[in-house]
Amino acid sequence: MTGRLIGKVALVTGGTKGIGLSFAQRFVEEGAKGVITGRHVDLGEAALATINAPDALSFMQQDTSDDQEWPQIIKAVQDKFGKLDILVNNAGICFFKDIEHTTAAEWRKIQSINLDGVFFGTKYALIAMKDHGGSIINMSSIEGLIGEPMLAAYNASKGGVRLFSKSAALYAAKEGYNVRINTVHPGYIHTPLVDCAPDVVTHEEQLTPMGHLGEPVDIANMCVFLASDESKFATGAEFVVDGGYTAQ
Repeated sequence: MTGRLIGKVALVTGGTKGIGLSFAQRFVEEGAKGVITGRHVDLGEAALATINAPDALSFMQQDTSDDQEWPQIIKAVQDKFGKLDILVNNAGICFFKDIEHTTAAEWRKIQSINLDGVFFGTKYALIAMKDHGGSIINMSSIEGLIGEPMLAAYNASKGGVRLFSKSAALYAAKEGYNVRINTVHPGYIHTPLVDCAPDVVTHEEQLTPMGHLGEPVDIANMCVFLASDESKFATGAEFVVDGGYTAQ
């Protein structure tokens, strides 16, 4: 099936590389137009060159943890494309630290991007969409469902995204806004950062029941479904794409 997002306008944060870049690619392939954001202009320009759809896709520099930037970004999308139908809150960071050795600064940094940024994006996108409807997709993780001893701050941020999104989805539904808010929970996925460490790939393959890592497009295809009208009755839900990891 093609053309599932024709006429829709999307905003993808952290859309310049990895899974976020795959989102942008699939959205454009399905007929959407929109904007990808990121901190680094050079990566944004490289992403646009990779997708090569100048009439459909633009890049804007953004720090998603800065609430002052969000209204400006959304207004710029509306000014360029006339509206906003889809937001994917994808921007995020991760580092491996246990609770005993995580510093206050590290804790606050992860929460500011992974959780505060999702709050800001969801809030301002809801305001922009509430008159005409839309879909907000918040990227959590399997680490928002299960604990990992070396991911204390990351677990907290992704678990927060999961439950926050349910609250926001219920609010939108009860207010009569046709805005759906869901979370996606990837398992272990091939990304440039992961693939540069073969021992990490092997370890993650052993942990995944299907015996291999997922591809960014596996997550992107789920997001196409959630962005499209095919998922019109799904809100406040969590969609896990993990090769069976959390079924264990």
